[in-house]
Amino acid sequence: MQKQSSRLALAAAGVTVVLWASAFVSIRSAGTAYSPGALALGRLLAGVLVLGAVLLIRREGLPPRAAWRGIAVSGLLWFGVYMVVLNWGEQEVDAGTAAMVVNIGPILIALLGARFLGESLPPRLLAGMAVSFAGAVTVGLSMSGADGGSSGGHASVLGVLLCVLAAMAYAGGVVAQKPALAHGSALQVTTFGCLVGAVACLPFAGQLVEEAGRAPLSATLNMIYLGVFPTALAFTTWAYALARTTAGRMGATTYAVPALVVLMAWMFLGELPGLLTLAGGALCLAGVAVSRSRSRSSVGAGADLAGREAPGR
Repeated sequence: MQKQSSRLALAAAGVTVVLWASAFVSIRSAGTAYSPGALALGRLLAGVLVLGAVLLIRREGLPPRAAWRGIAVSGLLWFGVYMVVLNWGEQEVDAGTAAMVVNIGPILIALLGARFLGESLPPRLLAGMAVSFAGAVTVGLSMSGADGGSSGGHASVLGVLLCVLAAMAYAGGVVAQKPALAHGSALQVTTFGCLVGAVACLPFAGQLVEEAGRAPLSATLNMIYLGVFPTALAFTTWAYALARTTAGRMGATTYAVPALVVLMAWMFLGELPGLLTLAGGALCLAGVAVSRSRSRSSVGAGADLAGREAPGR
């Protein structure tokens, strides 16, 4: 039973990583017609509609009072601040620089998880994160043209600061969400976190209405896709997996995203990756494999911990 739960959590994490990687391709299209705040609000509203419908069908109702603090903080930081600031930051710096800076997020998650959640920092997790971060830096350098290529990267101080803020909001949101999942279901925590983020983004409603009137259909469809799949579905599968493992280990899993983005850009946008980009992607995946692995001596203890962390629902 425990092994089946672990497999389901791993599968849920896999769904999240694939959908979050696909989001970068969609953001590239939607971002040409929508400003950062309007895109975030439109995405969140689409997500709230889908999540709310599923919540009503499943009749899960409101989350317990004990879950609301974590929901409010994660909703404000992760669904609200992170999405707006990242959209803005990617307009100020090239994709490679953004990838490098934002990927300090998993490291911050591990450190904050150890500080505020009492999570351990096993050597394999730290080693895997170091390997993956090196891979993310390699991918970022290759994408920004710092490897001597012709892609012509650019970066402003404002853009870098925005990406750092995005990474901090992401890490803070994850760590705040973890305790909430001990009281509410993954669907409840995700739905109301998304709602909090949407409410925080309501000042951009005027921009959204104005830009939707002149945006091409493809950009609007990409915005809706972002709300339904990388937000509604992927954040729910993320919460399901997070409830069954540590925040640090889940954060390290997201290092697979840069490798998948490279692959999807190749498949759907025809952007042929260079050897340095492919090498960086391989390092990202190798680091995730190391961080998710466990030494033989800790398998029993790890299963024990996962059993205690998994909510009985």
